[in-house]
Amino acid sequence: MTVLCIIAAVIIAFLTAVFVYHRISLSREAELRSPLGQLVRVDGHKMSVYTEGSGEKTLVFMSGGGTCSPILDFKSLYSLLSDKYKIVVVEKFGYGFSDVVDKDRDIESVLADTRSALQAAGAEAPYILCPHSMSGLEALYWAEKYPEEVSAIIGLDMAVPEYYDHMKKNMSVMKLGQLAAEVGITRLIPGISESDAIKYGTLTDDEKDIYRAVFYSRTATVSMINECSSVKENAKTVAGFDVPQIPMLLFISDGSGGTGFDKETWRRIPEEYISQNSRGKYIELDCPHYVHDHEYEAISRQITEFLSE
Repeated sequence: MTVLCIIAAVIIAFLTAVFVYHRISLSREAELRSPLGQLVRVDGHKMSVYTEGSGEKTLVFMSGGGTCSPILDFKSLYSLLSDKYKIVVVEKFGYGFSDVVDKDRDIESVLADTRSALQAAGAEAPYILCPHSMSGLEALYWAEKYPEEVSAIIGLDMAVPEYYDHMKKNMSVMKLGQLAAEVGITRLIPGISESDAIKYGTLTDDEKDIYRAVFYSRTATVSMINECSSVKENAKTVAGFDVPQIPMLLFISDGSGGTGFDKETWRRIPEEYISQNSRGKYIELDCPHYVHDHEYEAISRQITEFLSE
């Protein structure tokens, strides 16, 4: 019993020390977390919206689940497009510089927040939606519910409903990750903050430092956990709609980089989906899931060509 008490005391002391170090580090990193865009009021909380460029067409970049810093994650790509188009990045609650909010993340609620943020930021429809991963569901729902607001969809390895028929959720692991992030254990894991945007994109050294600072304050937030908890139900909702018959271009990765799917399955599902759209096409890319951090030059050229048709 004495040994167990000693072990418990050591663990508690260790976790306390890690937590204190984490809080001190967050305080030191506060300046790095100064918003890169504007903060707008949505449902009584602050949401971050970044804009760049002033073209006639507006591209709205929508991040995948758990991407801690959407503004910087997409930067390598949109920086190549902002001379031709107006770029907008909306950071959902729990992401980037937005507030962490514990609220339902059913797809109607998520979309309502996005639309309100765009309106508050002065970004007017119609939009060309550029969703990555899980945000593909929101984009498809948006095109169904408010077709006059969506002129095209450019999927950056975006999700379509069928993916979630095969995907297993482990909420216990997610909750454990949330606890680890809140305590600060993530700071002890070498390389965990080195995202694809940092390793393969065009971020400056200062921007990489900002990304890391955001990572330690916006990893496995309660907003993200709620989102994951609702994703299968959201996918079922979208699956009940027909495929939008608007211009669509899907960039499809090789399935590596954390999707949990083999290459053949990962590509088959969206290719079958887009085949139901007479105005849709796809491009296969031999790179991991965060395609915009790997093939940003090729993607920017293809987007420009697509929007010129």
